[in-house]
Amino acid sequence: MARPRVDAVLVQAVIAGALSFAHLHDLAAAAGQDGWKAWAYPISVDLLLVAAWHRLRTGGPTRLAWCWFLIALAASLGANVATAGLLDMRHVPAWLRILVAAWPALAFMGGTLLAHTTTHTEPEASAHPDATPQPPAVEDEQKPESALAPVADVEERAAPPAPEPQPTPAPPAAPAVPVPAALVDHARKVADDHHARTGAPIDTDTLRARLGVPRQLADAIAAQLA
Repeated sequence: MARPRVDAVLVQAVIAGALSFAHLHDLAAAAGQDGWKAWAYPISVDLLLVAAWHRLRTGGPTRLAWCWFLIALAASLGANVATAGLLDMRHVPAWLRILVAAWPALAFMGGTLLAHTTTHTEPEASAHPDATPQPPAVEDEQKPESALAPVADVEERAAPPAPEPQPTPAPPAAPAVPVPAALVDHARKVADDHHARTGAPIDTDTLRARLGVPRQLADAIAAQLA
């Protein structure tokens, strides 16, 4: 089992705090604050000092925290110096008695201001909705035309020319087929009869089937009936 290690910094802080606590107690007792009141003075001074320092570390109001931190530090250092033989502890001057008697009200006001002052924090830059990254498409549009011109020229040179459409040859004209006039008259009667029965003009296939003639002759007769 590992032995616990002693932190020298922590031991030094405990010794310094105990000495400062004792000096504040002795000065309060010499100024007429006897009994439990003499023990409450060092607690009040140390708590105000810690509260002001905590405000400075957590981003509180800087001026207010520094003000009360210096006041508490001056009270603690003043007590340490006063009890070092510079003052006659049996005959404390009147101004020191006034300061010791007024300390509770001063400490109460400082602690209240430190505890109830709103801490202002600046919002992070990422919380702003306007801070949106610019899409890469805008950067492409802002490129100079001179940078895109060589690429377009290479593509135009690399693309083969489109083949020109060849004209479609016209079908050869069908030779003229002689049609007898009597056959044309008969075909006209057949076409009229078909139109009277169906209400539509007769087509070439029907005319060819009704007359019983070859395809070329039926096309020639239909051309004369049109």
